[in-house]
Amino acid sequence: MTEHLACLEIETAANPTASIVWLHGLGANGHDFEPMVPELHLPESAAIRFVFPHAPAIAVTINGGMHMPAWYDILELSIERKVDEVQLRASAAAVSALVDREIARGTQSRRIVLAGFSQGGAVAFEAALTYSQPLAGLLGLSTYFATAGSIKPDAANRLLPVQLFHGTHDPVVPEELGRQSELTFRAMGHPVTYKTYPIGHNLCLEEVADISAWLKQVLSL
Repeated sequence: MTEHLACLEIETAANPTASIVWLHGLGANGHDFEPMVPELHLPESAAIRFVFPHAPAIAVTINGGMHMPAWYDILELSIERKVDEVQLRASAAAVSALVDREIARGTQSRRIVLAGFSQGGAVAFEAALTYSQPLAGLLGLSTYFATAGSIKPDAANRLLPVQLFHGTHDPVVPEELGRQSELTFRAMGHPVTYKTYPIGHNLCLEEVADISAWLKQVLSL
C-alpha cells in the first residue's frame, strides 16, 4: 500500500468530479492556501476536491541547514537557483502518486490541475510534465523551472495548458525566472499565458480573480 504525503483536503461539494493538487512554498505547509478556496468564488455547482500536501521537514542549505518544510534543498540563492534535483524529483513522484490516488477515487485525469507556489511550483512543473496521463492544466505562482535543462517530459502532457503568474517586485524569486519559465514552456510547445502584478513574493486580489477565471476555463466550470 502506497504511503502518500500528508495532505489537507477540502471538498466544495459531495462526490467531486475535479481535483486541484496545490503545493505550498518553502517553510509553509498545506494550510497556506486553505483560505484561498472560498476566495476563488467557483460555481456552487462545481464539485472540486482541493488537495494541499504538506512537504516534509528537511535541512535547507541556504537557511544554514535549518530543518523546515521543503520540497527539496536549495543549495545556493543565485539567479541560476541551484537545487537538489534528486530531492525535487522524489517530491514530484510523491505528487504524481497523489494524482494517481485522485484517478483511483474516480476523477478523470483531464479533470485534475496541478498548482504550485514558489518551490512548490518547481515541483508541480516536473510532476505535471512527466505524468503519463493527460491533465487539465498547470498553474505556476511566483515560481521557476528548476529542472528545465534535465526534464524528460511525457508525451501525454506535451500540449498541457500552462498559466504563470508573477510579481514584478519579487525579492525571492526574481521575475526574470518567471519570464524564463514562460519562454521554456513556449519552446516546448505548450499553450502558456504569463501575467505579472506589481507585488512581491505573494498573491493579490486581482491574481486570485485571474486564478479563478483560469480554473473555470480549464475545468469547464
